[in-house]
Amino acid sequence: MPRTVVVTGASSGIGRAAAVGLARRGDEVILLGRDPVRLAAAAAEVREAGGGTPPTYRADFAVLDEVRAVGARIAGEHERIHVLANNAGLLTGVRPMTVDGLDPTMQINHLGGFLLTHLLLDRLRAAATPSSPARIVTTSSAAEAWGALDVDQPGRRQHLRWLAYGASKQANILFTVEASRRWSSYGIVPTCYFPGLIRSGFGIKSPTFSLARHVFRSPVEGADTLLWLATDPAGLAPGGYFAWRAPFRATPRSTDPSRAARLWRSSLTAVGLPA
Repeated sequence: MPRTVVVTGASSGIGRAAAVGLARRGDEVILLGRDPVRLAAAAAEVREAGGGTPPTYRADFAVLDEVRAVGARIAGEHERIHVLANNAGLLTGVRPMTVDGLDPTMQINHLGGFLLTHLLLDRLRAAATPSSPARIVTTSSAAEAWGALDVDQPGRRQHLRWLAYGASKQANILFTVEASRRWSSYGIVPTCYFPGLIRSGFGIKSPTFSLARHVFRSPVEGADTLLWLATDPAGLAPGGYFAWRAPFRATPRSTDPSRAARLWRSSLTAVGLPA
């Protein structure tokens, strides 16, 4: 039977490549993105790969009310979700705080996906069976190593974009660690991965790209581990962090269970969910 897969950040880069790959293998792929023009183009590519028109939803993760609305719509229109790929991400320069009063990088890269996952949790539980767990796959980064994350105040303003990005990628791994502790008993397997340096929208804007463009990978190559974690039995490793289809080491502060639990509690508060 075809599975239902939600891919965030699906309008470009890794998300779009992953959506095409999942459609090609027969999954029903739900595309979630911010830009309606790019989202329509991604839907056309997914339709060509899979033969069916994919459902598309637009939401800006910089606005939590839009995340709440789109989460309610997806949950209302789909009884089961077998895989949720939390891939939406941003590397940005200095931006004002969001309308929710939170750091934009942390909100888009962590808190928006954190909220959406909770809104779709019942649909993930409904899809899980003893022989086929539901999966949550979150895109992280080796940038977690230089993040300065305050796990008790994740929405606190970060003034340097790379520190903000690194902090959000730490949060992705800590989310995976705590989600695994809380939800594995529901038949849900959360994992995360580092896709490598990617020739995507914000990857090519990095100063590193002009200096070492030969080490950057295509979005299709970057999506390979996401596809593996979303489909392969070997990817059913609760709380695991991967790169190139193999376990990848994160810094201890990104895997510390006590920090993961504290971040979870403060993230609930930040997005307005009950503790």
